[in-house]
Amino acid sequence: MEQEVRVSRRKTQKGVVTSTKMQKTVVVKIERTFLHPQYGKVITRSKKVYAHNEQPLKVGDVVVIEETRPLSKLKRWRVVA
Repeated sequence: MEQEVRVSRRKTQKGVVTSTKMQKTVVVKIERTFLHPQYGKVITRSKKVYAHNEQPLKVGDVVVIEETRPLSKLKRWRVVA
């Protein structure tokens, strides 16, 4: 018998937890680095996203978040690991 392997098509990102003050929600900071198109300098940009979380986390933890359906006005991600 063959087992069906399910491949997720959802986006995943790695980020750092910056706030855990809400119930079942954490704020995750996602950083990306890229070269400036004209000057070639390495630039870091960050984005803050809200993620659904059931497990105990602390500020500073590195987490993997996955895209999901809208869970509230701002929450569009959930913590995977």
